[in-house]
Amino acid sequence: MRFLGNKQLASAVGLVLGLLCAVKAAKVNKHKPWIETTYHGIVTENDDKVLLDPPLIALDKDAPLRYAESFEVTLTKEGEICGFRIHGQNVPFEAVVLDKSTGEGVIRAKDKLDCELQKEHTFTIQAYDCGEGPDGANMKKSHKATVHIQVNDINEYSPVFKEKTYKATVLEGKKYDSILKVEAVDADCSFQFSQICNYEIVTPDVPFTIDKDGFIKNTEKLSYGKEHMYKLTVTAYDCGKNRASEDVLVKISVKPTCKPSWQGFNKRIEYEPGTGSLALFPSMHLETCDEPVSSITASVELETNHIGKGCDRDTYSEKSLHKLCGATSGTVELLPAPSSSANWTIGLPTDNGHDSDQVFEFNGTQAIKVPNGVVSTNLKEPFTISVWMRHGPGAHEKETILCNSDKTDMNRHHYSLYVHNCRLIFLLRQDPSEAETYKPAEFHWKLDQVCDKEWHHYVLNVEFPTASLFVDGTTFEPFLVTEDYPLHATKIETQLTIGACWQGGNARMAQFFRGNLAGLIIRSGKLENKKVIDCLYTCKEGLDVQLPEEVASSVKVEFNPNQSSLTVEGEDIDAFDKVMQHISYLNSRQFPTPGIRHLRVATTVKCFNEDACVSVPDAEGYVMVLQPEEPKISLSGIDHFARSAAEFESQEGVTLFPELRIVSTITREVEADTEPEAADGADDDPTVQETVVSEEIMHNLDFCEVSVMGEELDGEHESLEMDPSQLQQRALEMSSSNLGLIITGVNTMANYEQVLHLIRYKNWHTEALFDRKFKLVCSELNGRYISNDFKVEVNVIHTAVPVEHANNAMVQPSFINPVHHASVDLSGHNLVNAHQASVVPSAATVVIVVCVSFLVFMIVLGVFRIRAAHQRTMRDQENGKENEMDWDDSALTITVNPMETYEDQHSSEEEEEEEEESEDGEEEDDITSAESETSEDEEGGEPEDQQGASRQQQLEWDDSTLTY
Repeated sequence: MRFLGNKQLASAVGLVLGLLCAVKAAKVNKHKPWIETTYHGIVTENDDKVLLDPPLIALDKDAPLRYAESFEVTLTKEGEICGFRIHGQNVPFEAVVLDKSTGEGVIRAKDKLDCELQKEHTFTIQAYDCGEGPDGANMKKSHKATVHIQVNDINEYSPVFKEKTYKATVLEGKKYDSILKVEAVDADCSFQFSQICNYEIVTPDVPFTIDKDGFIKNTEKLSYGKEHMYKLTVTAYDCGKNRASEDVLVKISVKPTCKPSWQGFNKRIEYEPGTGSLALFPSMHLETCDEPVSSITASVELETNHIGKGCDRDTYSEKSLHKLCGATSGTVELLPAPSSSANWTIGLPTDNGHDSDQVFEFNGTQAIKVPNGVVSTNLKEPFTISVWMRHGPGAHEKETILCNSDKTDMNRHHYSLYVHNCRLIFLLRQDPSEAETYKPAEFHWKLDQVCDKEWHHYVLNVEFPTASLFVDGTTFEPFLVTEDYPLHATKIETQLTIGACWQGGNARMAQFFRGNLAGLIIRSGKLENKKVIDCLYTCKEGLDVQLPEEVASSVKVEFNPNQSSLTVEGEDIDAFDKVMQHISYLNSRQFPTPGIRHLRVATTVKCFNEDACVSVPDAEGYVMVLQPEEPKISLSGIDHFARSAAEFESQEGVTLFPELRIVSTITREVEADTEPEAADGADDDPTVQETVVSEEIMHNLDFCEVSVMGEELDGEHESLEMDPSQLQQRALEMSSSNLGLIITGVNTMANYEQVLHLIRYKNWHTEALFDRKFKLVCSELNGRYISNDFKVEVNVIHTAVPVEHANNAMVQPSFINPVHHASVDLSGHNLVNAHQASVVPSAATVVIVVCVSFLVFMIVLGVFRIRAAHQRTMRDQENGKENEMDWDDSALTITVNPMETYEDQHSSEEEEEEEEESEDGEEEDDITSAESETSEDEEGGEPEDQQGASRQQQLEWDDSTLTY
């Protein structure tokens, strides 16, 4: 039961006291009930009790006032409140009087209320009294009061997602601010219980997150290769912490992105030597994913730093390269390839990579001395020093490249080229004969190239008092020039060194160089012009592009000096692609250095707001230069011949290589041609696939050396010569020594063949000379390809001189058949003169032997004739005696050994000859045994054979009747 408020209670009590005076008045229902004008109530759904403010109480002045127990109160019907009446349509409430006398009542719901159906209710209410008398006549009603009732919600519903499944598709490699939104609703009517306060991804370890509003985004860039689709389970919570009745499934598919990149790019590009230019990107195009593009810039870089001296160049000697580039005279090579004529570089370590340039390494402890006479000591006239150098950051000490200093006593440097603190410095002290005034002495260049560990070409042109430096074809002026007095005049010789400087006073090397050097040249008397310098630096490999006519005006292409990189700029993508497709690799060398050349394409794409809106990754690959077919250089011709001594002593001499041929071949495998009928059988035999063929090719030579085998040439009576004018016509050079002859210069094999035909050997003292041997070797590319050793042996033919004999008895009688000597058989010799048929093999003092042999022959012949006549006489006498002793031998059978008869006769003849020789020994005291044996072998060889043959004929018999 509700109690009245203090204020309401006081007014009610006052009203009752006012009525006490009329208790005894007539019982008339004069007054209407009274209630508040407005009520506010709250009711919770699923409950019927309504809490009103203020409480529902109806008052009536007709009602008697209740006093305390000391008062007697008579309650009449006219003062009671009989009920409350609600006005409105379909009002789900009712008003009930709790106490008629006090007028207290309540409002309650007829049925359970649902906030979700109706959150607020408004209606009017009236109170009425019981009227007069038993029948309630003259009933009075109060005024109508307005009642506002709010239905309070309870959290009876859980969140429910609007969709059963959510789906979305994203591109890989992109980070999104929002991929999709999931949404749940709550059926509760109140704000507290109907609002979704939180969403949560239930699936663990996924690269996604969700916020309180249901927006899902990725936390990292997604990869199609890693995951094609992600499946997430998501739930929701309302503000009353009710979880969704059912979680929802979210499917996020990852789509391969349209990546801005170069498409159709092959990482490996094979280049076959000798095929000209090769398109690097024949089918490449730029994919920008339909982004609006305003300009494109691509840089194509070919990395060749690891090849030779920065790229592929001809590997001829530096002197030959200078000639090829137009420097025709005055060039001295200080770092030549080690050889018999240039042996001062033998001790230096090299790269030994004859596929490319020969490089000399200096490790800080090695240096070489250049022999005297290689370079003129006087460098007053204009001169050029050029060198290839690779040098990195070193110590803060001087590192000498080239130095000319006192050989003894003092440590003065006359001129030197050295590196110090990434500076290149050239020192040139003036000649002592000049006036003693200050003159420029040191020229300093501060260069990054000196210390970047890369190959660079340095050319120093000195025309006193100025010095100009070219680095990779670019001119650099000295930033500092210092002056000094000329040197004092002395008679001390100078020493030229490379890799350090000779300290004559201490007799040791100092200021060692650390790095690599190649192609060190001094050219005296002339300066290198820009054309020659550019030629020496130009690579034989690089990038090239032939711009199509239709895009030549819309695309710009720029190359770097050695064509190892280029830049393409354009606006139209189609035109840009066409230019890129025409970029090619070219190696003009016949035998390029094999190996990998890395290739990189860097691209920048700008949009119309001048920002790099599209990021194109670098395209990287490489060009594989295949191993060229190695040529086999073959030297062939006459390798053994004989000439008369007179030819060796003549002014022309003897041509060493009259029929020399130089042929170069390569061997390659080709597919074998098979007959159509055999084609089916070829499948069964996998071994018959390819055949090896040899193909003749033409190329240059740069070196041929004729060396003497055996003893060195004796300059007093022999030499190797040729016409210098023939060399000059072919731009070749020759150097000779007692070891042989060397021809250098880059020229065709045909020209080398013609020149080698002209080499002559002369010897003007041939008495003691019987043969000479020579060896010929040729090479291409500074020893990269070397021919076979072609060896030639030439024999000296000494001709016999006719002698008139004073003793006519010594002359051969006319009735004796002369012995015809067989011509001397010089196997393997080419005898060109007809008179050589009368010559004999060489022996000591040939002329004397011939004369003495002839004399001995005549003596032996005479003795033999006398003995033969005597033997015939004896046989005749014996035959006469035998005829007297004949008997009948018809019944006898005689077996004869024919060899016994032959041996007996031969032994008897030899004994007779020995006896005759002993008898005639007094006449032959002046003939040595060796000479006599020689003469007998030479003169009697053929008659003995003829006599043996006649004896065998005499011993033949008729064996037809013999039984075996």
